[in-house]
Amino acid sequence: MTSAALQTSAILASLGQAAFIWDVTSDTLSWSDHVGEVFPDIPQAQLASGAELSKLIEPERSIRSDALTHSPPTHGEEGVPYRIEYGVRASVSAAVLWIEETGCWFAGPDGRPARAQGVVRINNERHAREEQLLKLSRHDPLTGELNRTHLIAALAEAIEEAQRYRFSSAFLLIAIDHLARINDAFGFDVAEGVISEVARRIRARLRGGDVLGRFSGNKFGLILKNCTVEDMTTAAERFLAAVRDEVVPTKSGPVSVTVSIGAVSLPRHARDADEAINRAHESLDSVKRRRAGSFAAWRPNAARDAQRRVNIRVTDQIVTALNERRLVLAFEPVMAARSRETAFYECLIRMEQDDGRVLLAPDIVPVAERLGLIRLVDHRVLELVVAELATSPDVTLSLNISPDTTMDPDWWSSIESIMSAQSGLAERLIVEITETVAIQDIDDVRGFVARLKNFGSRIAIDDFGAGYTSFRNLRKLGVDIVKIDGAFVQNLTRSADDRAFVQTLIDLARRLDIKTVAEWVQDEEAASLLRDWGCDFIQGRLIGLASAERPWQKPGGVVLPVAG
Repeated sequence: MTSAALQTSAILASLGQAAFIWDVTSDTLSWSDHVGEVFPDIPQAQLASGAELSKLIEPERSIRSDALTHSPPTHGEEGVPYRIEYGVRASVSAAVLWIEETGCWFAGPDGRPARAQGVVRINNERHAREEQLLKLSRHDPLTGELNRTHLIAALAEAIEEAQRYRFSSAFLLIAIDHLARINDAFGFDVAEGVISEVARRIRARLRGGDVLGRFSGNKFGLILKNCTVEDMTTAAERFLAAVRDEVVPTKSGPVSVTVSIGAVSLPRHARDADEAINRAHESLDSVKRRRAGSFAAWRPNAARDAQRRVNIRVTDQIVTALNERRLVLAFEPVMAARSRETAFYECLIRMEQDDGRVLLAPDIVPVAERLGLIRLVDHRVLELVVAELATSPDVTLSLNISPDTTMDPDWWSSIESIMSAQSGLAERLIVEITETVAIQDIDDVRGFVARLKNFGSRIAIDDFGAGYTSFRNLRKLGVDIVKIDGAFVQNLTRSADDRAFVQTLIDLARRLDIKTVAEWVQDEEAASLLRDWGCDFIQGRLIGLASAERPWQKPGGVVLPVAG
């Protein structure tokens, strides 16, 4: 070998490379020196021909010859370049050595490959990086389990397999209970440690063939193949105990953790991945509401399915009614308990239907809240109430708003522009928020109340007594009116407990200088009791139910001012 050839061989060896010439016709391979450094532990005899080398190649033995034969035939001296990657394993127990081969092949007189020459080099690091990237694309980086995308793909495949071979499987959603509390108490790093440990405990109790993945932040999805309903229940109890029975050690100390599990049988109760996920979620939500740390399997429920059909129908009706301006107001009078003169009117939403029937607020609002339409409804109610106030300068109206609306920036933008543009209108507007809203975040609601009061509007707490708001919170909120929940008023004359409760509320409100309204007043006897106890206003069947007519436009429709 010449000095130049030796120098070239040394350079290739230093780079972890070796050059070759492959006589395709005779299948003879000739290598540069130091080829043994590229292919360690492989005898020279196995590198002497393409056929012998192919016996060591993974995953496809024919990859080298395919690189030549799959190219179009050529003529002349110009070579056809190619580049391939493959693994080489010296023995069954040896590790795979990943090789990148770059070269050109040259055609013989018939235009087919006759000779190839090129360079091979070790490419383990690149392949390892690609393997790592592939793993990250498929697996959750924290737990090492399948990520959501590949979990759902595996679920779809499992359902199809169960249908084809007619066996039962199961899909479980496993949620770590109160993970947000752990975040708040110890920090996100501790919470991540808890997630990893829960995944490890579940993984340790799986059978071969079961598939575990991280579905979301605190949830894991688990596919149990060849699993009956009884097996599913037994497995769920095993997973619950695995997490519950031992505390989770963390760097901040031991943490007690439980999980809740919702499951669905496949394909019996779910024919595709979306249905399986939805129904497992339903079961999980149900068990968390009932008793966290336990298990529930999805079962058909005729009443639930019927309610969903109603929800879908009413949703469509609400959206159509909004577009067609068929949401209207009805006005229910609120009268002074002593004088029986109207103080203000509560505006209640009504929806006119195509067949002439009218849906009332209890038919509309709960569905609109559940399905995320209440924001649109509340915006429409505000428009209608403002229009009434603008055309009737002597009337005071109240409107109810949903919990979400108290923090809706668009609603605030609307009311701020209205109040700024129409002087004096705010003083004739009362905004009613439910007691359950008031206790969710006292500071946020306090800010809501303060902003409205700055405009001159008054604030009422609706359905007081149905929740847990204390009088201390009422004073902190600075509300003007408390509306006593009608459930305590409607049986006032027959229930000593209700009488004691209502009288106490009225007395405490008066001491805090808060006006009181008694809802659902049914008869004169109840009205007299309320008046004698110092209740300021009454509302209900005795006074008059809600009507689409505008009583203040009739002769004698007196409206009293409501003191702040």
